[in-house]
Amino acid sequence: MSHALINGLAGAGGGIIAQLLTYPLQTVNTRQQTERDLKREKKKKKLGTFQHMCQVVRQEGWGRLYGGLAPSLVGTAASQGVYYYFYQVFRNQVEAAALKQKKKGLGDGSVGMFSSLLVAALAGSVNVLMTNPIWVIVTRMQTHKKMPKGLQTVPEPPSTDVEALVPVEPRPYGTFNTIREIFDEAGVTGFWKGVIPTLIMVCNPAMQFMLYETMLSKLKKKRALKGSTNVTALETFLLGAVAKLGATVTTYPLLVVKSRLQAKQVTTGDKRQHYKGTVDAILKMIRYEGLHGFYKGMSTKIVQSVFAAAVLFMIKEELVKGAKLLLSNATSIKSKPS
Repeated sequence: MSHALINGLAGAGGGIIAQLLTYPLQTVNTRQQTERDLKREKKKKKLGTFQHMCQVVRQEGWGRLYGGLAPSLVGTAASQGVYYYFYQVFRNQVEAAALKQKKKGLGDGSVGMFSSLLVAALAGSVNVLMTNPIWVIVTRMQTHKKMPKGLQTVPEPPSTDVEALVPVEPRPYGTFNTIREIFDEAGVTGFWKGVIPTLIMVCNPAMQFMLYETMLSKLKKKRALKGSTNVTALETFLLGAVAKLGATVTTYPLLVVKSRLQAKQVTTGDKRQHYKGTVDAILKMIRYEGLHGFYKGMSTKIVQSVFAAAVLFMIKEELVKGAKLLLSNATSIKSKPS
């Protein structure tokens, strides 16, 4: 089994566990990001993360905190697996190139910070293009609000911004219904909504991995001076948390724009809440909500993403160590004379 495949599978496993632990926070955060508080409107009392979570449970039930969990787990496994696999493939090539340069007397054979950033960005771009449809489905399911039985919110009349509750036949909002809804709205291209800010967002994991790899490398070099290169699970957890914190704070506004584009669009009524594309969304958010709109739910996201990233890095590294140990044991057993 190749080193890249081991990292891919370990990343997928770590991502699933991290997603299961933090999913309710992710659902609340997505809802916070897609809320519209337009200027000149009466200000509503802002709910904290825990209050928002309690409100969802009280009004819609516990199940809504896990809306879209099934496709999200598929998306997480696919995203982390694809990302870690291609990250290792590209990194192996960069490391091989660095060693060739060293033999020519150029450099010390190590991968620099810029090269690490480029490798992470390339792996992230491949991941985005392959898995964006899954995350469009997940965002729709997370932001779908369960109405009281037999009622649904619709504009009334269509020429006004007023909404009213009217009796309708309730329908399930599962994965296949969501896929059909997205396709009916925008065809196949609807599954790549938000792909532009998402591609720009590859700087988030790229920055995260650059910080993580840099800190990990420095820690290992420091340990090597003492005759050991071992890094504990707790240290990996803390390194992952610090790296994700720096990346999240820097790139959060793009994440809000992406969520707005992937959520169900309001095609009737208030045109201020309908986005035609990335640039249109950014301009309308600045005009009608101000810069504050780009930072909605950031505290929730920091808690969720930092904890999830720390768990993912820790579990992924432990799984890689375990897999390598099993493979080395299997190899040594085969090599022993019978």
